Amino acid sequence: MKLLKLIFLPLVPVYALVIKLRNLFFDKNVFKSKSVNAKVISVGNITIGGAGKTPLVIYIAELLKSSGKKIGVLSRGYGRKSSGYKLVSDGEKIFTEVSESGDEIYHTVLECKVPAAVCENRVYGARQLIKDTNIDFIVLDDAFQHRWINRDKDIVIIEQRFLIGNDFFIHNLLPTGNMREPFSALDRADAIVVNRKFSDEEKIPEERTKYFNGKEIFTAYYKAISFVDIVKKDEYKPEGFEGQKSLVVSGIANPYSFLNALAQTSVDTSNKLIFRDHKNYSQKEVQRIRKSFYSTNSHSVVTTEKDAVKLMKFSKELDDIDIFFLKIKLVIDDDESFRNYLLSNN
Repeated sequence: MKLLKLIFLPLVPVYALVIKLRNLFFDKNVFKSKSVNAKVISVGNITIGGAGKTPLVIYIAELLKSSGKKIGVLSRGYGRKSSGYKLVSDGEKIFTEVSESGDEIYHTVLECKVPAAVCENRVYGARQLIKDTNIDFIVLDDAFQHRWINRDKDIVIIEQRFLIGNDFFIHNLLPTGNMREPFSALDRADAIVVNRKFSDEEKIPEERTKYFNGKEIFTAYYKAISFVDIVKKDEYKPEGFEGQKSLVVSGIANPYSFLNALAQTSVDTSNKLIFRDHKNYSQKEVQRIRKSFYSTNSHSVVTTEKDAVKLMKFSKELDDIDIFFLKIKLVIDDDESFRNYLLSNN
């Protein structure tokens, strides 16, 4: 993989020029952002995957819902087997399969019970979602680079581990690195959330924090809540899984934090199947899970909540295996300040 990234290194300046020109056209109003008839909060990042956008979207949606706001979530629906506008839920009923909506928005709907839709065109999608559900707040999932729609608050979440690291094959622009945009793009952000996930707080180098000047800064972490049976929906405290030999199944962008979380709950993670991000499971992968489970004499299968929503459809094929997902939630260290920030001028 690193060799392939090196081969693509000459394309980095081309990519950098393209995004620089694109942003310049928006800044000079050559490309025009459009408004919709709702308050818009964008959640995004400057890297590809793994920062914690979906947990933050869920956190914001639940916060606004509990504050009496008519809130909906709009996503592109990455990895879905459909196109165009799809109403995923009206807040009560789910209208799509996970394959039609994508795992992230489906997970969000199950967790928050809020109206939600997917659409590549965020302006059209937002207007249609407003029309379909009469919401007055929209949370845009993964929209920092999608500048065609005006937003009232632009929030960027960044993983602490990324901020303190210095890896050529990560801290570089695509296609060699993992960065969608350079750190200077944070100038567009209104607020930054530093997500330390399951790690302790560490000092971030000044060469990175200088881009935070003038922004609202918040810190956050993940908290393991429970292990949930994907079929029965029964929940169990993490303590009940201490020392348990489980087969770990993951198909997310950055499995490091998931494995770290399991280690902190003292689950034995020596047996694992790691798939690519947004893995669409088929019978082939299900049989591979079954084979690995029995060959390793595992007690159970543990997976992520995003993977669980896709594995549920194979409950019949996996009915002889206990499968659990680790339920986590994002916690903002200064919850009151974040709440006040979200609700200010609204």
